[in-house]
Amino acid sequence: MLKLPEQSPSIVAGEKEILVVTNADLRESANVPCWPIYQDYSERLERELTAQGYKMVRAHGYDESRGHGFISSQKEGSELFSRIDPDAPLIVLLTAWQYSHHIAPSLASHRGPILLLANFDGTWPGLVGMLCMAGSLTSLGVEYARLWSDSFEDDFFKQGLATWLESGKIDHNLSYLEDVSSDHPVLQTPAGKDGIKVGEYILRNKAILGLFDTMCMGMMNGYFPIKALTDIGMPLEGLSQSALLVEMEKVPQDLREACLKFYEDRGMQFQWGEDEATELTRAQVLEQCAMMIAMARFTKRFGLAAVGVQYQQGLKDCCAASDFAEGAIGSTERFPIPDEDGSIICEGKPIPCVNEVDMGTAIPQTMLFRLLDAMGLPSETTLHDVRWGSAYEGTFYWDLEISGAVPFEHIKDGIAGAKGYRQPPMFFPKGGSTIAGQCKAGRFIWARAHYVGTDVIMHIGTGEAFELPEDEFERRRKATTYEWPLMNATLDGVERDDLMAGHQSNHITIAYVASDKLQDVLRAFVAQALTQGIKVKIAGSAKDSL
Repeated sequence: MLKLPEQSPSIVAGEKEILVVTNADLRESANVPCWPIYQDYSERLERELTAQGYKMVRAHGYDESRGHGFISSQKEGSELFSRIDPDAPLIVLLTAWQYSHHIAPSLASHRGPILLLANFDGTWPGLVGMLCMAGSLTSLGVEYARLWSDSFEDDFFKQGLATWLESGKIDHNLSYLEDVSSDHPVLQTPAGKDGIKVGEYILRNKAILGLFDTMCMGMMNGYFPIKALTDIGMPLEGLSQSALLVEMEKVPQDLREACLKFYEDRGMQFQWGEDEATELTRAQVLEQCAMMIAMARFTKRFGLAAVGVQYQQGLKDCCAASDFAEGAIGSTERFPIPDEDGSIICEGKPIPCVNEVDMGTAIPQTMLFRLLDAMGLPSETTLHDVRWGSAYEGTFYWDLEISGAVPFEHIKDGIAGAKGYRQPPMFFPKGGSTIAGQCKAGRFIWARAHYVGTDVIMHIGTGEAFELPEDEFERRRKATTYEWPLMNATLDGVERDDLMAGHQSNHITIAYVASDKLQDVLRAFVAQALTQGIKVKIAGSAKDSL
């Protein structure tokens, strides 16, 4: 006789009852300090549910032995959802960064209505976790609703929650996104024709994405099907981080020292200390220099168009953080990296670096590099987290913040304007330097790709970065992560709630473009994407430039 464990749901929702779950990090060092803010917002949600005539049922509780009540592994999430009634209405309350794969596979088979609910806060960025989960569920074909709020007390939140409780849906206005047809007139413009040539070049010659391990920090939305990448001419070269460690060991000490001296001589301000556990040390940065040199050598060896390091789980316990290496390798002004035969690798050009191995940013970063380089324009690219944002003197500025480093060309005053801080110990036990500072003012193009099935879809828009007054910039640094580089920006024709409603990732790709070149680059980039078989959605007022 076949014997299996009991499968009947034991966590059910009665009439007017709503189940609530919460998901967070794999790293317990991050989960424990994030728990109190979850408790606060959980109580706020419970009060509002009660006010609207519903009862909140927490599907899992606080674990005293761990010091938090988050779901913190896929094993834990799968076990929990095996006991949840699949038809129950479910709120996923997010108040911290979370690894989507802990619960997304279970949400994919949940039949009841799902609401992703996040606080909108810089220090406790539930909004970042929600955008990641939203993109992950979209890629899995799961129906869900999303909602966000600063306080859980505003009318937008209350009305949105009421709508979901009544209908199981929230229909946000996504008119800021407009489909670009495959025969759009932009293809016939001079810039469009240039973009077609670049797209055809990539389809013919391939742009190989070299990634050291994949699906960083549970970002299912950043892990694309192989067919999707192959169809657009950007195949994956899967590399092992163990091989990276081996290659780093081959880098001699004198070369590491020469690399560090290059940046010190140009004025980068490393915030040196002596305690490896909490402060930045020279040994950490020398190890990062070895990583950059090793990454460049892999780039040449495998003919890579871009390179990225997963870093987090595993490598974080082996060596210093990858961030300085990633920002520096993606810069045009870079320590001359010799291959083992002595030749300088990619001299005078950035090597596109795919932070956190997010394939959804690898695609636009690599495409933009190839396009901008062909047009003879600065071609440094980066991704940023859609971290937070707030108003200043009547204008809402996004705080776009990468978790460690950007190319030096994106920092005000370049290398001399950059500071190196130790990565926070709660995330990075082995330390390592960031490349921090205020990102420079200027116009830019932004993009991010996602997938549905094996179709690649890319949102493309334009925006502007601003250098805010020092006291305001400092306020925002303190409200986010102080050690990381920060861009304050507006997105043309895209308001805060537009992006929160329609963006399919916690990441956004940025490339600076001079104002007088922006229209040509936008037209060329859209044409390039269409040529490569990518479905394009133009965002906000960027459509007026096509």
